[in-house]
Amino acid sequence: MKRLLILIVIVLCTQNLCAQLFSKEKVQNLQNFDKPRFSYGYILGFNFYDFNFDYDANASAVDIDHNESMGFTVGLLGNMRINDYLDLRFEPVVTFNTRNLRFTDPQFTTEFESLREVKSTYVHLPLLLKVSTKRINNIKPFIVGGISRSINLSSNEKNPEDNSAGQFRMKTNANYFEIGFGIDLYLYYFKFTPSIRGVFAMSDELVRDNDPNSPYTSTIDKMSSRGIFINFTFQ
Repeated sequence: MKRLLILIVIVLCTQNLCAQLFSKEKVQNLQNFDKPRFSYGYILGFNFYDFNFDYDANASAVDIDHNESMGFTVGLLGNMRINDYLDLRFEPVVTFNTRNLRFTDPQFTTEFESLREVKSTYVHLPLLLKVSTKRINNIKPFIVGGISRSINLSSNEKNPEDNSAGQFRMKTNANYFEIGFGIDLYLYYFKFTPSIRGVFAMSDELVRDNDPNSPYTSTIDKMSSRGIFINFTFQ
């Protein structure tokens, strides 16, 4: 599903780019749309979250099965124009996602012991620099990058119970860096922007179990989220 959605976005962007590049049509929609210093919009999209694990070098063979899963994103956009090619963007969004972790330790004999469902509701707060090309008819490709902070409302960080009671815990706050690309499409009534962005946590998000020898967390040196956002912005 993730590959299909990414492919659809890339194909749509490529088709629009080629159409505008080779079209003789010079009439521009929303010719003065980018002139104001500040502009606003809203964001709808999909997200694909996964975990990246670094294991303790002294640990025996360890393997945690984990797969990316699709969630949903909704949020707002605040854009400050710097010049024709640079914009500073603040994109507060809420993302919903569920990931499954399966611990393969041989001592686990039941699904209650081996499977952890990690439900995450993030308030994601990115500050991004958008670098655009020159507008070509009714399109303007761009790249975007920056830093962000996420507040995980479902982290369980303060929960006194741990994996021994079936509770997987994560830290509430995490810092990320982000990079991606997209294309502004100037339609007749509004500007529509599909984009793809990778997000990568820079800090360890795992809350260790109370038992220092826990089979769930004792072998993990660092656990961090990573993901792909497919966003559709309307302005």
